[in-house]
Amino acid sequence: MNTVQNIISAIKESLAKSWSYADYREKVHQLAVRKATTGEIQSEALIDYTQLNDRRMNRWDKTLKIPAEIQEKITGLDRKLTFLVLTESWCGDASPSLPVMNKIAELNPNINLRIVLRDENIDLMNQFLTNDAMSIPKLIIIDNDKEEVIADWGPRPSIATKMVTDYKAEHGKLTPEFKQDLQVWYNKDKGQNILADIIDLLPLK
Repeated sequence: MNTVQNIISAIKESLAKSWSYADYREKVHQLAVRKATTGEIQSEALIDYTQLNDRRMNRWDKTLKIPAEIQEKITGLDRKLTFLVLTESWCGDASPSLPVMNKIAELNPNINLRIVLRDENIDLMNQFLTNDAMSIPKLIIIDNDKEEVIADWGPRPSIATKMVTDYKAEHGKLTPEFKQDLQVWYNKDKGQNILADIIDLLPLK
């Protein structure tokens, strides 16, 4: 049962072992260099995804742009929030999403971005399932003063979610070809759908 008390307890437990974005990026980079991945399963496929995501996040960190009018909205936020994200280094949908979250947090000191690994934080993950699945990335937005969750987001932005839903309805499952097409869409969208989704969840004036 997802009681408020259970959720807050799981959040506090996870925050105690969370990383900053910079620390997470360094961890993923070192894993990629060592040909390893987060989690107990060290398969070739997951290692390849970790290396690919390291390159993708590096590119997103350098090229992502937030429009001036949205920057102004973010800088005007006067509530102290924590962005707590569940992810893993091999997660393809996290590679475009985490850099967007970081760019938002960088614009306002009231936003504290913290990152934890899903498989090391199952209690927290189980409070924020998507269609009964432990889908990641999952962003949990917390009002620090009130100690309450005001929103959550993930694992994909709204347009990508519809693409996935429509494809599954027609084909039954996601194919490698579709996953490649999805990454092409992420690159063309340049993080703007992710940005718009998250901005809609923030208590902005």
